[in-house]
Amino acid sequence: MMMISSARLRRLSCALLLALCGLCGALFSQPAVAQDISSPLAQLATDSYADTEAALGALALSGSPAAAGIVSALADGKLVFSAVPRQVFLRTEAGLVDPLTLQPVADPPAVKPVRVNNRVRRAIEAANGTLSLVSPDPARRLEAATAVARSRDTAALPALDLALSKEADPKVKTALTLARASIVMGQPGVSDAERIAAIGLVGAEGNQDALAILQGVPAESSPAVKQAAADAIAGIERSLAMWSMAQNVWYGLSLGSVLLLAAIGLAITFGVMGVINMAHGEMVMLGAYTTFVVQDAIRTYNPGLFDWSLIIAIPLAFLFTGLIGVIIERTVIRFLYGRALETLLATWGISLILQQAIRTIFGPTNREVGAPSWMSGSFDIGQLAITSGRLWIIVFAILVFVALLATLRMTRIGLEMRAVTQNRRMAASMGIRTNWVDAMTFGLGSGIAGIAGVALSQIDNVSPNLGQSYIIDSFLVVVFGGVGNLWGTLVGAMSLGIANKLLEPYAGAVLGKIALLVIVILFIQKRPRGLFALKGRSIEA
Repeated sequence: MMMISSARLRRLSCALLLALCGLCGALFSQPAVAQDISSPLAQLATDSYADTEAALGALALSGSPAAAGIVSALADGKLVFSAVPRQVFLRTEAGLVDPLTLQPVADPPAVKPVRVNNRVRRAIEAANGTLSLVSPDPARRLEAATAVARSRDTAALPALDLALSKEADPKVKTALTLARASIVMGQPGVSDAERIAAIGLVGAEGNQDALAILQGVPAESSPAVKQAAADAIAGIERSLAMWSMAQNVWYGLSLGSVLLLAAIGLAITFGVMGVINMAHGEMVMLGAYTTFVVQDAIRTYNPGLFDWSLIIAIPLAFLFTGLIGVIIERTVIRFLYGRALETLLATWGISLILQQAIRTIFGPTNREVGAPSWMSGSFDIGQLAITSGRLWIIVFAILVFVALLATLRMTRIGLEMRAVTQNRRMAASMGIRTNWVDAMTFGLGSGIAGIAGVALSQIDNVSPNLGQSYIIDSFLVVVFGGVGNLWGTLVGAMSLGIANKLLEPYAGAVLGKIALLVIVILFIQKRPRGLFALKGRSIEA
């Protein structure tokens, strides 16, 4: 017998071990391949509607990357087959190609299209839906899962199981699980325990789709299943009611921020000067038209700056409307101090003049003001839908409020304005030029109205009548919150905005506004100075 040295034996053992490792690596490191689709392709070449329908179902569940292209080609009438040999091809502009490799056929045989009837068309739609469930695009998979949940098609159950076994995205997996549960709930031959478990999964979603699915529980279900469905429906309805109230509060905050922007300039003008400025709405309108002019110029000369259009329009609108305000105060208002009715009539006439001037320059029709990309889109928090535009307007309103508060607290003009507000005669005796303060105050209030118009151009029609929509509500906010008090204006705007949106679902938009007006009138009867009354000159008056 031949003897093998220990050193050689070790070398042979190492080689054998390496060979085994390589073999294991070849077996286990290869990715999972899709199911072979040669059999479904052969069925497509039989020229039988039943075979074509069966082949589509097999292709949809195969997981083959070529399946989507084959189904799409059949839907477009570009799938053909040859009788000898029996083979399927894709017809392209360059000729026939192999459906698996997409390589051109060197010697193309005589072919005819795979026939399609209504049953096959329905099978194509079903196959596309199944393929969507395993699409590489998560958004498409989510859309397909939602569609299956609504249709509750029992035939989609194998496809759902296949998609669930492969899904890694948590959001899509939840949608797939919900779709499967919605099918199981109504599938014949399912135990009550499985149905109740499916009802629990659907009820946990807590949205309108889940509610619609639960309301479709079969009438012949057992009492236990019906009770579970009723409990889940009641829970969803409670949850939706809470989310609906939260949505209305959000809408109220959004409306309140708009009212705050429109009223905050009026608050300081009315508080310092005691002027009933009916042209305040037209300052808002001028700010909106300033935004339109800026965007029109940017579209013409430098479209790349469009996303900066609102940022550019804010200081321009403030300066332009502020200058108009100073001119109005110096030429008209300063002769009417102490005569509230005359200021009301004079500013109302000015508002008509400004409206007609805008009609003459820009025409009576609405003007388009676009939204920058950073103000477009929306997102959800639970069942709460939040649009980016409204969110930015709320943030902008808060920033304007803080900036105005800082101006009044930390600047010389702010100190002089507060002094004139509290006691005009004492301020004048201390050397404060009250006439100058009045002009600056009117200009500041008008400038703030102008930047309010920049924001409102994003949510309302830019037309000569824009300001008329907000002037009454602005006065209501100022009077309710307390004349001349910024914190009162903030609380008043948010309170009226939220109350308005909470009343609308029950009383309607018109009756809700009327009810709110009556409530404010009754409140003013008890507190004539509003929520936060100023002390000083207003008491002397």
